[in-house]
Amino acid sequence: MTLISVVIPVLDDAPMLRVCLAALATQSRPADEIIVVDNGSVDDSAEVARRAGALVVRSTAAGIPAATATGFDEASGDILARLDADSVPPMDWIERIEAALEDPELTAITGPGRFYGGSSIGNWIGRRVYLGGYFHLVGWALGRPPLFGSNYAIRRRAWAIVRGSVHRDQADVHDDLDLSYQLTPDMRVDFDPALVVEVSARPFASMGAIAHRLHLAYTTILVNERRRSSWRRRAEQRAALRTREESAAEQRPAIPR
Repeated sequence: MTLISVVIPVLDDAPMLRVCLAALATQSRPADEIIVVDNGSVDDSAEVARRAGALVVRSTAAGIPAATATGFDEASGDILARLDADSVPPMDWIERIEAALEDPELTAITGPGRFYGGSSIGNWIGRRVYLGGYFHLVGWALGRPPLFGSNYAIRRRAWAIVRGSVHRDQADVHDDLDLSYQLTPDMRVDFDPALVVEVSARPFASMGAIAHRLHLAYTTILVNERRRSSWRRRAEQRAALRTREESAAEQRPAIPR
């Protein structure tokens, strides 16, 4: 039986965490484990998590990258599913993840967010411009879909391979984008447009908030481009894809003449 762990970093976000955990409690396929990583909260986020039956662990370093890595390290599931405290997954979210990852060739699955709590125009810009640009532009640079931190799942065995290369102690990077960069060329990531979660529009509440997220994106890209350029990554992705296609062709049964 496949075990699924859900990991949620939190920092002083008790009201939204309560809603997120309530949504997880009604899943058609329940999580085998829910880990809430307390990133130094002074509100009752940790107590909210405990009352909901989640395992609470503390991150010893500040920042979402450290919190996510801590949660993944602590998780016991075969599949590590990731939400933010302000994510509201639909009832079939875990069921869809499990079905997708029945494909043994698939390493990770991700999907978009539908923003709530902002203006209709802001929510539309968030989904179509911000997330649309993220998946298309970063996807081009990586040669495959990037992970979206509010909505993805990855195999634990893949995390075991890349956990030492993520910038877990660098708080000014996007943990999802950083992890996307660390995945090796043979690790396949699928984007499922139907795997949608509700996500708070807080990142677009002010120009300062938008500028902060753009700074994180710039820093993440910069530190990873120094390791390996996008051109090299895309070449490695193409080579890995050719290898998979050739392997699949060799395994097809010959058609008798």
